[in-house]
Amino acid sequence: MTKIEMADVFATGRRGGGGTLYAYRVRGRTRSAVVLWIGARGDEPDQVFAVREAGRWKLPLFVTARQARVYVRRRGRKLAASEANTLELSRVQHWLEDPVRRRTPPGAVLEAWNFFEDLARGIDAVHQLPQRGTAQNSAYEKLFEGEYVTWTPDEQRTVLEVIRAGVELWNSCPVIINPFSGIILEAGLAARASPRTTERTPTPALGYFATA
Repeated sequence: MTKIEMADVFATGRRGGGGTLYAYRVRGRTRSAVVLWIGARGDEPDQVFAVREAGRWKLPLFVTARQARVYVRRRGRKLAASEANTLELSRVQHWLEDPVRRRTPPGAVLEAWNFFEDLARGIDAVHQLPQRGTAQNSAYEKLFEGEYVTWTPDEQRTVLEVIRAGVELWNSCPVIINPFSGIILEAGLAARASPRTTERTPTPALGYFATA
């Protein structure tokens, strides 16, 4: 393995290297942190930034948006906005406990749904979310249009499946708690590993954008 220049970290990779970077705060019951979100170019999908370490994708997590900004600046890039938007995931988790009796928080559910899909793409874990189907597409369209009260029982069921799987993915995916503590290393692509266990080893390797 050889060192690579920090300025190349966000430019290396097969997809998303030139996307716009944002800090994004997720406030959940089990895990709360600031991540880096990539607004992709053209028709390419957005995704959460991850680095490759020991054969798996891991999320660099930050306590503040300022830490994320410094991390990006040291690698020759800058954030597109100084402040971080926030996903109030705890509201969604509260709703999930009793979705029949509790009112659906449409904005938070829509943001969570989008985030989970971007997260899954970033850490190469799309297979851990339910596969898109007719009911899911229809439910998402109604949610986006503010017509979630017209969900059919099948549509509501598929929404709950997606959101619950996304919460589990967020709470269990491997992360790098202290991204500043190690050097960026270049390594060959390793075999895929299951991202179910939270990793706390703070030495990132092969930092570039993940692909779906």
